[in-house]
Order: sequence, then structure tokens, then C-alpha cells
Amino acid sequence: MRFTKMHGAGNDYVYIDGFADALPERPDEVARQIADRHFGVGGDGLVLICPSEVADARMRMFNADGSEAEMCGNAIRCVAKYVYDHGIAAKDQLAIETAIGVLPIWLEVAGGTARRARVDMGPPVLAGADIPTTFTGEQIVDVPLTVGQHELRVTCVSMGNPHCVTYVDVLDDHWVLGVGPLVERDPHFPQRVNAEFVEVISPTEVRMRVWERGSGETLACGTGAAAVCVAGVLSGRSERRITVHLRGGDLELEWADDGHVYKTGPAVEVFSGEWQPATADTD
Repeated sequence: MRFTKMHGAGNDYVYIDGFADALPERPDEVARQIADRHFGVGGDGLVLICPSEVADARMRMFNADGSEAEMCGNAIRCVAKYVYDHGIAAKDQLAIETAIGVLPIWLEVAGGTARRARVDMGPPVLAGADIPTTFTGEQIVDVPLTVGQHELRVTCVSMGNPHCVTYVDVLDDHWVLGVGPLVERDPHFPQRVNAEFVEVISPTEVRMRVWERGSGETLACGTGAAAVCVAGVLSGRSERRITVHLRGGDLELEWADDGHVYKTGPAVEVFSGEWQPATADTD
């Protein structure tokens, strides 16, 4: 099976071109194998680039544990880059179909290849029942959450997938690796949740690390950065346009006057190759 390895700010996935090749029948199983960083290609998951009847391409993404996710803000930039660079749709404004709808993307092209992309992530979902979370209300802002021995204040946002944002004084492994897994599987989040931990540098600049449901800590999370942008405005900690510093690089976020969140960041193709799936049972 042919593949291409790509990343957006270090959030790396293995991509399969469904325009040129047959897609795997069990992408959940393939994701678990191919994303393994010791026995597979290595990555945060698997992304299928598929033909679409309503857009230039359709994206399906699977976490490293095989679970399918609704959306990935870093992966969609890479899908757009692939679609442009490989001649599937040679135009600098694209539409990519996802599980949450068709999203427009504007590419920054240099030397014949797409280098960065701006994505319209759509409006955030703020009502507790729609995120979903068992917290009730039209906005879930700085509500108390107890996980293990930890007393948190969290703000919940959906960007097509659920996020739980916690602001901390010092951003370190204790929060991400120790508390993150507990937040992901807390009963308040019936579909699990992505856990973001944020240190505010200034009203226009924050530092963020993320524990992603199904993948663990990743170097970046585009939907998570969008959720942090929204959470900062709702809680009065940051402005509507911010730079988010992640372990894999920087993303630029804006919660614009039209109610949509826009995200700009890099997209990088690393290498391509052929992979032979394991024949042993992976369950």
C-alpha cells in the first residue's frame, strides 16, 4: 500500500491517496498498525484522501488507536496541500469535505507547492449538550471539574470534535501526561474529549499542549488551538486573534466577526513509500 507521510506543526499522519489507489477495507485496523512508531510508519493516525461529490476531496481520519475522528485542523491543511501539489485540484482555494461539513481552505503557494493554509473552521459549538458534555448551559466557561486528586476549572468547546480547555500557571508534563488522560475519559464527556492545557503569555499569545483522545499527547492540534482561541475570549483571558505556540510550531487563530474561527499554519510533506500490512491479528 502506497502512502505519504505529512505533518502540520508536528501533528503527523500517514496519508493514503484514494484518487490513485484503492483504500483499505478496514482503515481502523490499518491505522493501529501503520501509526505505530516502532513497528509501523509512525504517526498520530491515518488520513484517507477520498473523492467527493460535493468538494475537491473528502477527508477521513483515524486516530492511532483506530477510532475515527470527526475533524483534524492540522490534517485538513495537509490534505489541501496534497490535493494541490499532486494535481488533483490545481487551484489555491479549495473545498474539503469532512464529517462536520465542507470547509473552505486558502493556500499560500510558493515555488509551485503549497506551504501554508488558512482554514475556515466554522463556528464553535458552545452549548453543553451539543459538545457533548454532561455540563449544562449555553456556555461552559470556567466550570469546576474534579479528576483524580485535581480540582480544575475548565471551558468546553466543540470545533466539530469536543475539547476541554484548562488554564494553568506553569505548563508542564504533570498537566498533560498526568491529568490529560484522566480528563479524556472523565464521565462528563460521553464521547471522550481532547484535553488542552494553556499558559497565557499575553492577550495575543498563549502556549498550549494537548492530550488528544485516541492518540495521547501530540505536537499540535488544530481544532484544539481553535477551541483555545474561543475559550480565551469567553473567559476574558485573550483576544479574538492570537498566536498559539505548540510543541511542533505556531498556529495563528482568529475568532472573526462572522462567528467563524480561522486557522493558519504550515503543511509539510515528509516522504512517501510503500507499506506492507502485518498479517497477524491486531485486535
